[in-house]
Amino acid sequence: MKTISSLRGLTLLLVALLFSTLSWAQSGAKAPASPPATATGKAGSGTVTIKYSSPAVKGRTIWGGLEPYGKVWRAGANEATTVEFTKDVTVQGKPLAAGTYSFFLIPTEKEWTVIFNKVAKQWGAYKYDEKQDALRVTVMPRKAAAMTERLVYEVVSPGMVMRWENVEVPLTIK
Repeated sequence: MKTISSLRGLTLLLVALLFSTLSWAQSGAKAPASPPATATGKAGSGTVTIKYSSPAVKGRTIWGGLEPYGKVWRAGANEATTVEFTKDVTVQGKPLAAGTYSFFLIPTEKEWTVIFNKVAKQWGAYKYDEKQDALRVTVMPRKAAAMTERLVYEVVSPGMVMRWENVEVPLTIK
């Protein structure tokens, strides 16, 4: 008797799960165009956590096209990308205190400006204020080994790297 009752309960659960899945699929719910992502890892004696939204190339020219050269970019989609350091670090040899920062990039054809801004919560770069910058450094982008469809950040020794389209931007963090 218990076996039959258990089977009925399991069957009802499976039917409910099936209907809820079908209902969700029929609702037309789509994955976000730029899904949220997080990269975490060790840098120096602390942890680095990068939170961003990951747009796709979708056949577009990104650098010098969708993202124009010489203009502040939120380094992702939607809200500004944030970078959190649990310990004081040096970025490209310059000191930066532990904390959470919004992260911006200014791409050019030859070198990029990397910006850590004290106002962590902001939508895009619309209200970006240079006076709130905690640190600015210059880095050299490089051609990526392969095309990267979705923007991705990785925390790798000795720091972090941003990859999107055919470009990667390494940043030394110790």
